[in-house]
Amino acid sequence: MSVNINADTTNGLVLTSDTTGEIKLQSAGADIATVDSSGITMASGKTLPASALTGSLPAGMGGKILQVVQDRHSSQVLTSSGTYQDTGLTATITPSSTSSKILIIVDQNGTYANGAGNIQFQSKLFRDATELASSTSGLGTSQTLVFGTVAFNYLDSPATTSAITYKTQFANSGGTGDIGFNTYGNSSGITLMEIAG
Repeated sequence: MSVNINADTTNGLVLTSDTTGEIKLQSAGADIATVDSSGITMASGKTLPASALTGSLPAGMGGKILQVVQDRHSSQVLTSSGTYQDTGLTATITPSSTSSKILIIVDQNGTYANGAGNIQFQSKLFRDATELASSTSGLGTSQTLVFGTVAFNYLDSPATTSAITYKTQFANSGGTGDIGFNTYGNSSGITLMEIAG
């Protein structure tokens, strides 16, 4: 058995049973939403208020994952320069609330080849043009070929509901030779998780 729940302007709350397998929420006889085995469907022309989607969560609801965005980048990038340049690893997310936090997880698979001296990967994490974090990884001395990983885990509080883009840059610090990401068939990844505030 199913039921229509109608907030009637004359008779108050009116319950009418039927055999549709649905629960219909109505106001003055007009459908507002339908609840069935697939979830909740709003009636034509009806929407949830923005506050229901982006407002403050009830106590104890913070910390839930609201959305996840991921990108993997496999195009090779190389440099022997100490000047920072984009790695090509980037992802964009639009927070649903200004109180949300964004957890950024980055794994970058790199190599160092044909160098001499104490060579290092230097990498930075950005939100748009704002630098959030940096990392330096030493890959050895006078090695012909060395593999390494440069990673970030960073919890950001962007305080916006506008689209924001996270990206990484890298540079060669000390020694000579090439450093690069996504060489020898490897790829790098960035994952953004919106966490309810």
